[in-house]
Amino acid sequence: MTDSLDEFAYLLEEAREVGAAGTALPVRRVEVPTDGGRVSSLLWGERPALTLLHGAGLNAHTWDATLLALGRPALALDLPGHGDSEWRDDFDYSPEQNAVAAARVIEDQAAGIRQIIVGQSLGGLTALALAAQRTALVRAVVLVDVTPGLRFEEAAQVRDFLSGPLVFASRDQIVDAAVSAGIGSDRRKLERGVVLNTRVRDDGSVVFKHHLAAPPEGKELAHDFTALWEDVEQGGFPVLLIRGSDGFLSPERVDEFRRRVPRAELLEIPAGHNVQEQQPAALAAAIDGFLARHQ
Repeated sequence: MTDSLDEFAYLLEEAREVGAAGTALPVRRVEVPTDGGRVSSLLWGERPALTLLHGAGLNAHTWDATLLALGRPALALDLPGHGDSEWRDDFDYSPEQNAVAAARVIEDQAAGIRQIIVGQSLGGLTALALAAQRTALVRAVVLVDVTPGLRFEEAAQVRDFLSGPLVFASRDQIVDAAVSAGIGSDRRKLERGVVLNTRVRDDGSVVFKHHLAAPPEGKELAHDFTALWEDVEQGGFPVLLIRGSDGFLSPERVDEFRRRVPRAELLEIPAGHNVQEQQPAALAAAIDGFLARHQ
C-alpha cells in the first residue's frame, strides 16, 4: 500500500465545526484479539462508560465530530470487517456475531463499567444483540436511525452504493459517487470520510477498507433482523430511538417501534441516515441528555 496519513489529522477541523474547544480528550487506537479476529477501536480518554458502534461500510471515525462535541470518555469500535479490524473468513457480520466481538472489546477496555451503547444502523442492531447476550455489560441503548423492523429495500441507498464498483481510480471518484447517490450533502465531510475509509494500493487505485466491498463468492450480509424485536421488547433496558428526518426510518417504522417498545424515548433530528456525520452536535446533545437521565 502506498498510503500514509495521520488518522487524527482532521480532529481540530471537526472540533471547530461543532464548536468544541479542541481535542480535550486524548484519543488513541487500541486493538483486542477476539475469536473472529483482531478488533481495532478508538479510545477517547480513559475508563469509558459509552461505547459507539457504526453502521455497515463505515468505521469508528464516523463518530469523531459527535465525540468532540460530547467531550466524554468513549470507546468507538471498528466493527469486525471494517476500518482497521480484521476481516472474518466466514463473512458473518450479523448483529449477533458482532456483539460477541464488541463484548470482548468492552471487557478489555472498560472492565467493570456498565455501558450505554450508541449504535447507528448495523451498529444499532448489534447494540440490541449485545444487550440481550450480555445484560451485565449494558445499562442503556441509543439507536440511531434503525429498528429491527427496517427492511432491506428501505436501505437501498446504502445497499446500492456498497454493491457498486470495488476499485476506483481516485478518492475523488468515490466522493462523486457518494454525492450522486445522495449519501451526505457536505462534500468536505464526505472527503474526510472517504480518506479514512479507503486505502491506496501500490498501483494508485483506491479500495474501501471494509470487507463488504469485497464479499466472498456466494456470501452476503444478513438483512433480516426481526428476531431482534424480542431482545428490545423484553430487555427492560432504557432505550432512545433517534430518527433522521430524511433517513431510512419511515414514520410507520417509528410508530411500530413506539407500539412495540412503549418504554422507549423517541427523538427526531433533521438529517439523513448518517446522523452522526450530518448533525453531530445535535446528536451529541441528545446522547448527553440521555446519559444524564440514566447515570
